[in-house]
Amino acid sequence: MTDLAKFRAETRTWLAEHCPPTMRTPTPEEEVIWGGRQQQWINPESRVWLNNMADRGWTVPRWPTEYGGGGLSADEDKILQEELRRIKARSPLQSFGIWMLGPALLEFASEAQKLQYLPEIARGEIRWCQGYSEPGNGSDLAGLQTKAEDQGDFYLVNGAKIWTSYADQADWIFCLVRTDPAAPKHEGISFLLFDMNSPGVTTSPIRLISGASPFCQTFFDDVKVPKQQLIGNLNKGWTIAKRLLQHERQMVSGIGGNSALGGSGTQLEHVAKQYVGEMEGQIADPAIRSGVTEHRMNDSAFRFTLARAAEEAKTGNSDGHLASMFKYYGTEQNKRKYERMLEIMGTQAVGWGGPGFDERETNITGQWLRSKANSIEGGTSEVQLNVIAKRVLGLPD
Repeated sequence: MTDLAKFRAETRTWLAEHCPPTMRTPTPEEEVIWGGRQQQWINPESRVWLNNMADRGWTVPRWPTEYGGGGLSADEDKILQEELRRIKARSPLQSFGIWMLGPALLEFASEAQKLQYLPEIARGEIRWCQGYSEPGNGSDLAGLQTKAEDQGDFYLVNGAKIWTSYADQADWIFCLVRTDPAAPKHEGISFLLFDMNSPGVTTSPIRLISGASPFCQTFFDDVKVPKQQLIGNLNKGWTIAKRLLQHERQMVSGIGGNSALGGSGTQLEHVAKQYVGEMEGQIADPAIRSGVTEHRMNDSAFRFTLARAAEEAKTGNSDGHLASMFKYYGTEQNKRKYERMLEIMGTQAVGWGGPGFDERETNITGQWLRSKANSIEGGTSEVQLNVIAKRVLGLPD
């Protein structure tokens, strides 16, 4: 038996013993685990599953073991993901700390900072939010005005952020601040971490047209941030900010490679058969059938492209600008998914509240409206196209 075959057998045995039964079922929205101080454990087995995976280091399989990870190789991680999918296991933890902040800390943080923050992220003990966008600056991230003034042992932070996802539920924030107002636009920016319970931090939820929203506006009024919570070098935070955006855009791009409705596993063709009928096992309406087929082909091509890029990254040949390409295509694909859904369901999709429309899985109108924000969050589609034009295609300004 090869080492990888042995690892697969051991992984399969371990999962059989440590993945609770209800963790092998679809995840209701209210049972998604984000961790942190405010986490509500509606299903007790969610906590068991998170603790089991965290103890094994498998919430972050490829992070080094000294930082709470599993220390797995790329091939071992691939096997782990295959085995998790085989038993339809839930994700034990959703986390901006894992998807965005953690990789940046691994690259830029001091050893003491890695040992302090990364194990807490891996165990879901801190829920993070992102302090990037600001009112009035739109996509001009480098135009940020939130300032951090040197006060000896600490920085005094004043300003505001907007579209801060889950800020009202987060424990800590990773935040871009201006530490040298006299420096050129992309200089004088630093990267700070601080507790959302710090005096002077307040949040105000922003309600979207879809009827619900994770977004908030966040205000900082004389917030004291200890200097040891500065990541990287003073006034060099723009480098960290750009790298973290690559991780964020890679994360957002993943939404496009999934034709599931509301995360329930229901595929477009199943919905089409339900609403327009079927004939000899096929979707009855030829036009709808053609549209669904086209979407699924694009879906598959995108997933294969993501997989190919992941394999290339193992060789060290990954292009950082791929994240912009994937983010753009992924968000457009996700928007097209909901356009298809409205086309399939017709007037039966037009509703807002009451029987049949209160649940997230059936409120297609709300999901369709929400999908429009995909082309704004994480960097607008226009920004991604500019990056592709300049950095990939080499086109002139």
